Amino acid sequence: MDDGLYDALAFRFGAPLDAPPERVGDTTQLARMAARRSHRRFKAEPVSLDLLRMLCAVALSAPSKSDLQARDIVIVRDAEKKRRIATEVVGQAWLEDAPEILVFLGNNRRQRQIHRWRHKPFENDHLDAFFNPAVDAGIAMQAFVDAAESIGLGCCPISGIRNNCALVNDLLELPPHIFPVVGLGVGWPAQAGHASARLPLATTVHVDRFSDADIEAQVAAYDDRRYAIHHPDAQRQEARFGRVDKYTWSEDKARQYASPERADFGAYIRGKGFRLD
Repeated sequence: MDDGLYDALAFRFGAPLDAPPERVGDTTQLARMAARRSHRRFKAEPVSLDLLRMLCAVALSAPSKSDLQARDIVIVRDAEKKRRIATEVVGQAWLEDAPEILVFLGNNRRQRQIHRWRHKPFENDHLDAFFNPAVDAGIAMQAFVDAAESIGLGCCPISGIRNNCALVNDLLELPPHIFPVVGLGVGWPAQAGHASARLPLATTVHVDRFSDADIEAQVAAYDDRRYAIHHPDAQRQEARFGRVDKYTWSEDKARQYASPERADFGAYIRGKGFRLD
């Protein structure tokens, strides 16, 4: 059955993939995932709380480190909280029009509570206590995206939720050892959305050992391919870096991280009670 999987992967990575020798059956779900698009334009229709809770249940069925279940989800329905997250935290206009905003949290508080209840010492008060919940929250977010898009919803992850953790902390009333990892805009898509070409598999998939021996040439070739497909008119920090004729992916990423972002995040996490050594 030709469900478009290999066409989607060829577009995404810039080269055809060989079909595996195994009989993998129906690949419709794989094709949908390979062709996924980011959505920032939504119809003016809410998503019911019942549907959001069902999708959260599916998302929280995803893998969790050692079954610790160290992640929670806040469905932000209060209009004023949504407005403040969109304008004062994230600062992106599209989010103001997103019907729904979710925030995925790392939760190490519950584990510590269990230790108190069971009269056991908490002997892992180091970086892992932060890292595990952060990864768990990311896994849950991706599972939510997969579930939501399978029924026609559109999503866009929001790393900007960490732009002002102190305000998010206050708005969501987060106690110690609970912290925001990523936000998510959700709604019924108003347009097709955007599918990004990805770095070639030769760059990002390794067998037996890591190698980036050809990384500069690979990124340059990717820049050319992606630029031919799509390139934005806006260029970051024009006043500082000027305007270039060919604004590529690597130029954009270099400009993005040429200025400090979230430099206070480590202090915020330490303030939540985490030791990061």
